[in-house]
Amino acid sequence: MTGLRNRPFWVPSPNFGERRGGARPSLVVIHYTAMGTTESALERLRSREHEVSAHYLIARDGRAFQLVAETKRAWHAGSGEWGSEGDVNSRSIGIELSNSGLEPYSAPQMLALERLLRDIMKDWRIRPESVIGHSDFAIGRKTDPGPKFDWKRLASQGFSVWPKPRTGQVADKHAFLTAAKAFGYPIPDESNGSIRFADLLTAFRLRFRPWAAGELDTADMEAIHDLAERFPASQ
Repeated sequence: MTGLRNRPFWVPSPNFGERRGGARPSLVVIHYTAMGTTESALERLRSREHEVSAHYLIARDGRAFQLVAETKRAWHAGSGEWGSEGDVNSRSIGIELSNSGLEPYSAPQMLALERLLRDIMKDWRIRPESVIGHSDFAIGRKTDPGPKFDWKRLASQGFSVWPKPRTGQVADKHAFLTAAKAFGYPIPDESNGSIRFADLLTAFRLRFRPWAAGELDTADMEAIHDLAERFPASQ
């Protein structure tokens, strides 16, 4: 499980450590670089000064680069939690995609990502619901991989999940929070205001309803209810 995937270029980064507490990869986190070129992203991810890295970087033309061995803890996630557990870096594999976040992801890039996910998920027995975006757990802090990323395409191939809306739901903040937590989202803490409900709703829509706007509605409820029922983070 430490070998190179689909012959990516091995360009090691010094920015990594040991996975803490005996953790093993159980998540895949997808990012965008928000940088002008793949080369500038590679430079940043390999710079000791910036102290950031990822396991993989995929260029717009489909070239793949491996920077950190999958058994090691890359520094890509920052603070946040998923499924009520923190230290996402210790339990994830991070994949950076060369993209500004404002443009569609190219066909060669998506194909390379799908090949990579196929191998990673098989080797580490990672479930489709455990392939998430940076924005999913870094609520109010990150937006990658952004509204242009095709999550539905990944889900159609078993590399992620997509809701099958269940009718009969009504807009209810408490019910939305309960379902969101069951699916894996960190939810607002009313005691310290660390996450606002509006930010959680934005993060959810960024991935599953990027065209939506306004207050919580029945379509949000129908989607999150289905996700929580079919893909609970605790299973």
